[in-house]
Amino acid sequence: MPDPSSPLRLAWAVAAATLLAGMPPSRAQSPQDNQDFTQIERGRYLAIAADCAACHTNPHDQRAFAGGRPIQTPFGMVLSANITPDRETGIGAWSDAQFDAALRGGRMPNGSRLYPAMPYPYFTRMSRDDVRALRAYLNTLEPVHHRVETDQLPFPFNVRTGMSLWDALYFHPGELQADATKSEQWNRGAYLVEGAGHCGACHTPKTWLGGDRSGRQLHGYSEQDWFGPNITGDEHRGIGGWSQNDVVEYLKTGHNRFAAASGPMAEEVADSSSRMNSADLQAIASYLKDQPGQRVAVSALSPFNPAMIAGAAIYQDLCSACHKADGTGVPYLIPNLAQTASIASREPTSLIHVVLRGATTVSTADEPTAPAMPAFGDQLTDQQVAAVITYVRNSWGHAAAALSAGEVHAARQTKSARHR
Repeated sequence: MPDPSSPLRLAWAVAAATLLAGMPPSRAQSPQDNQDFTQIERGRYLAIAADCAACHTNPHDQRAFAGGRPIQTPFGMVLSANITPDRETGIGAWSDAQFDAALRGGRMPNGSRLYPAMPYPYFTRMSRDDVRALRAYLNTLEPVHHRVETDQLPFPFNVRTGMSLWDALYFHPGELQADATKSEQWNRGAYLVEGAGHCGACHTPKTWLGGDRSGRQLHGYSEQDWFGPNITGDEHRGIGGWSQNDVVEYLKTGHNRFAAASGPMAEEVADSSSRMNSADLQAIASYLKDQPGQRVAVSALSPFNPAMIAGAAIYQDLCSACHKADGTGVPYLIPNLAQTASIASREPTSLIHVVLRGATTVSTADEPTAPAMPAFGDQLTDQQVAAVITYVRNSWGHAAAALSAGEVHAARQTKSARHR
């Protein structure tokens, strides 16, 4: 038997001790931890699909998920919450049940009600397992000590007890149930659009109390100087003229042969849909294309209407070089005004914004070029802006009501106040 004190035996002992000291605990090798990693990765993907970063990361701060981003609502300003695992200023001290109650029930750990700026009316449709996975991922983030006073609303909207009435009217808790008459792909799309993706938060018209209008799902809504367009299968105002692959291209790259994402949608594409897998994007497209539109009969203005005559001259002078005289633009670079149904959206909010202030389209890995539209607010009067938008919205088969100079002036004043 070798001597325990021999140099060879001693060398082996030192080597073994060194190796063991550098190894993680044996639990890290267990199947349970493999499952934990799978859950965390699932949660990471859900955070992308839900675009959590858009609200919970302040672009002027850049501390991921530390909150403090201003969110303008029709009732005033709120600031997004810190959702890092900091125990004092974030959600680190919350239990999984409390996190679930906030995300799917609109209730804080102290029992107070959340405002629907945090889209719990949509997140309630997520599964309990997905919410647990999302929490597991958030637990892996670096804790950021950043206290945020989220409620910036004026009286009486800052009285949270009033949310009990709102919830009674508009909050319908419960997981989304699969439709047995539809395909697996369609049901996955429904789950992403109606639940995690909360598309209706921007694209569904709201009542004066801020709740979704029944029967108008995804028919378009104006918010923060932009109009979230109709994204139903409506061929006249929605995406009925797009193929399923057109929808996927737009979500993946921010561009397709008709349109380019700018404004809030550019941010959504950059942070969320461009990072989602192709199967989920196909599922979303399948669901959206199957949503019914609402045909509204509107007659196009006569080309001899004074606003149309003035608008045509302005368009030829300032717009046709990029968008072409026939409005067709350049596929994947410059929007096709002639064949994009959203040009004749119920409200011209986005067009007013773009003409007055300009816009830059999104840059993604698949479409890195991000063409920009210059601002014409300093060059054109309110009457001229109204004329050129009226012309675009009543040309190439589009039809919409004439825009007044007063509407442009009001939008200009609102924008000036917000961007001082």
